[in-house]
Parts: sequence; structure tokens; C-alpha cells
Amino acid sequence: MAKKTVAFQTLGCKLNFSESSTISRMMREEGYEVVETKEKADVYVIHTCMVTGPAEKKCRAAIRQAKRRNPGATVAVIGCLAQLRADEVLSMPEADIVLGNYNKYELSGFLKQFEENGHKINAVSGSWKDPYYHPAYSGGDRTRTFLKIQDGCDYFCSYCTIPLARGRSRSLSIGETLTLAQEAIDGGAKEIVLTGVNIGDFGKPAGEKLLDLLQGMEKYSDADRIRISSIEPDLLDEEIIDFVAKSKKFAPHFHIPLQAGSDKVLQAMNRRYDTTLFTEKITLIRKHMPFACIAVDVITGFPGETENDFLEGKKYLADMDLSYLHVFTYSERPDTKAVQMQAKLSPAVKKQRSEVLHELSEIKKIRFYEQNRGRTVTVLFEADHHDGYMYGFSENYIRVKTLYDNTLVNKLVTVGLTETDQVGNYLFNCNRHEPR
Repeated sequence: MAKKTVAFQTLGCKLNFSESSTISRMMREEGYEVVETKEKADVYVIHTCMVTGPAEKKCRAAIRQAKRRNPGATVAVIGCLAQLRADEVLSMPEADIVLGNYNKYELSGFLKQFEENGHKINAVSGSWKDPYYHPAYSGGDRTRTFLKIQDGCDYFCSYCTIPLARGRSRSLSIGETLTLAQEAIDGGAKEIVLTGVNIGDFGKPAGEKLLDLLQGMEKYSDADRIRISSIEPDLLDEEIIDFVAKSKKFAPHFHIPLQAGSDKVLQAMNRRYDTTLFTEKITLIRKHMPFACIAVDVITGFPGETENDFLEGKKYLADMDLSYLHVFTYSERPDTKAVQMQAKLSPAVKKQRSEVLHELSEIKKIRFYEQNRGRTVTVLFEADHHDGYMYGFSENYIRVKTLYDNTLVNKLVTVGLTETDQVGNYLFNCNRHEPR
């Protein structure tokens, strides 16, 4: 008898990807065959995000597309959108099973229940105070693994629903996390990316600290390279920066959510810092690691953001020594304080301001790449390839391109940054043979 097939489509953050991978491994253990999203499958699992309106729209489209792919398939919707909008999702004719963040690991059991009675299932439970934690890491990519080290958030920013969808900040102990990290590395990946909702809060329940975990991973992990994903500026202290600067494993790469370059807007967002503190953190990183990659999240078009606020924020970003920006256009989210705020901006104004910041980001990225010209870096090449070329990233997240060579996959290669292509990728020995 042929195995039942299941396909996963994951939207949103790295945390979702680590959890989807874990759930897919659980499904294999239950006897399912995991197939690609575009294939005809018996079960489609849509792992959702609702951090922005466009993200939610993509999730709903993915649910509809899955049913069109195979009208006879069972469609299970899991994750943040399912957690906060269960009734709305279940009202979609294409959705058969809706599981929130606290129930999604029990997917196989709910599939059996659905097969037995054919009735739609709404199994969303748990609240933002629920202490439940499930470990996770991504697999299937020989190059890197996303390791979940923390979940939930105690910061209630005025624009964000994640604390409601993911709950309070929580994590495993350092010992348990190190064991999980080694399990992930045993799968063959050379690089670990530490991920979570608010990883700077790691260890809070047990009185441990993120720095303690980082030191443990440096000493005990077999990973060749470790990256820290997004970390709040108020939780990125000098000890962590100094540790990364001296580390032989941790990459000089920081992803820091600023969100606004105006103190007035930061206060309205209910952020826990101001631009003075943020400047101090960037200055510290540059002092210890002049060539570090510093990526920054920015939201534009927040309610009440005047033209002067925007220009002040743009000038602040332009003056800061940043590598590039992740620009998000403010998207109104139900159940947040920002919904009640006055002086909402028109879509046209938000779009124009977003375009300005995207242009600034490109300028900064080009400058960052030029600052690194002539340096020697270590690149981890990936298996994906396109038009005969493969790509990899340096320790400070510079993208390098070379002709596809299977022997380079998942290899750390020393590369001199000397020549770029027409779109700015650095090239590595691209003339040594013809594309295959």
C-alpha cells in the first residue's frame, strides 16, 4: 500500500521554518511521505504568518491554491493566523483542520480524527500565558539549520500581535538546547542560525542568559559557523558583542530591529529604547568588528508619523553605519493598540516612504560590499543553483557567486573579494570552467 503524502508550505519567519521541518520529521515517523508543495499530495499543511496584512493575504491564497492543486486533499492550517483567526480560517471552504501554535505538533492525530468522521476540526487552544514549549530545528538543508532556542515575547509593541499568537517568552535550559543543537548538526549542516521570537530573552524562566548559551555553543557545538538571528537592541549588550568579536565560530553578523529612526515614533510603538541607545550599540559593534554585517528592520508609515518624523528617521538611518535595511510598510493588525491610533497615513504616502527607504537600503548595501572589496573571507556554498551558478555567503553575509560545482556544496571556501558581477554579487573563480 502506497504511503500517504504530505506537503508543507511555510510562510513567515525562520522560526516557522524550523517548526515545519520538525513537524515534517514527525509525520515521516508516522508513515507519511513528505513531498514538495507543488506536487499533488494527500495532505497540505499551510504554516501561517500574520505579522502583516500582506503576509495574511498570502496565507489565505496558499490555502485556496492547495485545494485547487488537489480538490480531494485534506488542508491543515497551522501557526499564527490559525491561532488568532481560527473561526475565520475555518469558514474558508478549503480549510479542513485548523491548529494553533500549541496544537500543531499533534497534526497526525487530528488527521486521523478528520479521516474518521470528515468533520472540520478547530483545535486551537492555549493562551498567551501558556508555558508550553516545543523544541524545533530545520532539516533537509545540508548547509544550514535554523535552531529554535526561544519562543514567545513579553514585549507588547503597539503594532504587533506576536505575543498574542506565540505567548510569553520561554525556552529550554542551556543543557537541553546544546543537546538539540548537536542533534541538528549531526544532520550534516555546517552552520546553525539561532532563531526565536525574542532570543535576547533566552533563559529567562531558568535564570540563565543568552550569553551563557553562546559560550556553551562555542565550547561544545560541532558547528563550523553560528549566526545570531534578530535580537532586540536593549538586549544586545557589550558582553555579547565582545564575545562574538572574539569568537572562532560566531559570525560577525547582527540583525537588529530598530523600527523607527524617530524617538517620537519609537515611543508611540512602545519600543523599549531610543535612538541614543541604538546608536551606542551600533558604535560598539563597529568598534569591535569594523566589517560586521548590520541589518536593521524599519517600519514606515506608522500612524501619526509626520513628514518631519519620516525625514528625521531617514536622516538617522543615512548617518548610521549600517549594511542594509529590511523595510516594512506599516500594516494595521487587529487586537493591537495601534489600531486605535489617529492620523493614519494613506497607502500612497506609505508606499512613497517605503520606496525611499528601499533606495537608501540599496545604497548602504553597495557601500558595505565596496568596503569589503579586497578582503579575504570564508564562504559556505549552498546546493541551490540557477543558470549554471551557485551561491554562498561569507561570515559577514556577503553573497558570493561561482559556477556550479557539486564538490563545493556545504564547503567552507576561502575567497578573495575582488570582482563583482553586474548586480553586485562577488565572483569566485568563475572562469575556471564552463557552466554545466
